[in-house]
Amino acid sequence: MIQNGSFDAETAARFVAEGKADAISFGRPYIANPDLVTRFRHGLPLAEANFDYAYVGEEKGYTDYPAFAG
Repeated sequence: MIQNGSFDAETAARFVAEGKADAISFGRPYIANPDLVTRFRHGLPLAEANFDYAYVGEEKGYTDYPAFAG
């Protein structure tokens, strides 16, 4: 079973470890974090998506979020 919805790295790992899911999918966090796996793996902070631009039919707000540079 694949779960989705408001998971972070910790809650996702716990759900899989407890057998509540076989996998966790992430949708919205990927919009602002093209390097989401790296951020989760290294405990880096997540960027916040600007939903003023999301789902309006242009590339702004989808292709211009940078990878973590801390």
